[in-house]
Amino acid sequence: MAEQLYYHVDGDLVPASEATVSVDDRGFRYGDAAFETLRAYGGTIFAWDAHCERLERTCEALSLEHGLTAADLRGRIDETLVANDLADAYVRLSITRGVQPGKLTPQPDVDPTVVVYTNPLPRGGLAGESVWDDPATVETVTTRRVPDEAIPAVAKTHNYLNGILARAELSAGADEALMCDLEGYIAEGATSNLWFVRDGELYTPTIDGPVLPGITRKIVLALARDAGIAVHEGSYEPADVHGAAEAFLTNRTWELRPIATLDGHAIGGGPVTERLSRRYDERVERTCYQ
Repeated sequence: MAEQLYYHVDGDLVPASEATVSVDDRGFRYGDAAFETLRAYGGTIFAWDAHCERLERTCEALSLEHGLTAADLRGRIDETLVANDLADAYVRLSITRGVQPGKLTPQPDVDPTVVVYTNPLPRGGLAGESVWDDPATVETVTTRRVPDEAIPAVAKTHNYLNGILARAELSAGADEALMCDLEGYIAEGATSNLWFVRDGELYTPTIDGPVLPGITRKIVLALARDAGIAVHEGSYEPADVHGAAEAFLTNRTWELRPIATLDGHAIGGGPVTERLSRRYDERVERTCYQ
């Protein structure tokens, strides 16, 4: 890794200590921006095409026509990794609507602000190690997930106040906040998707509700079905998970993280979680390191 980190800001590599955006930028003023969290394994961005597609869905939901190509964005990411001498890393790509007149209504002419920043992570894959030290302590919170009719769940934006309020409810030492929808059914964690196992079968909240369609979630669904594990996507209450045989969370950085406890109920991982984690590591190893 380089002695100091460099970020990619509007086409230029700058030291992290000098990386700035305007206070008039709509991403700062209103959270009017799209982003993706990615992982580089061995210098390769895992599931890049899926991230690109989701980024475009977010921009469409925001009516943000940034005019940048996938190749341009990928080039900026690769330049950032090289500048920081990083092969295994956390990467965040953000596109804001840029600076516009101080009105809430977005203007059609966009000069986007594009920022890429990165931080080192351990090697992944079969020879890798987890970024988390222990299984997660999870608590169901009273903050409800914003309805899809208010802010589309497909839109991964800078406006993370919903998740911040959920995390603010957590007890000291808890790792993740589990949010329900307005009807009381589990939606997702503040930054993760939820899974649980009963009788050897896998369950996860449906994305028909206010649930971000996580890319890691989609990969795990495919891995489970390829392994012959029955998968159910539906509506579940926290009580359905309290007595589960296994439970885990997924996101791009954590990959698959077992849940130690949910609301004080001991759960933990198990054979299904371990099997899927192994298959995920095999996928990473095959596509990024070999």
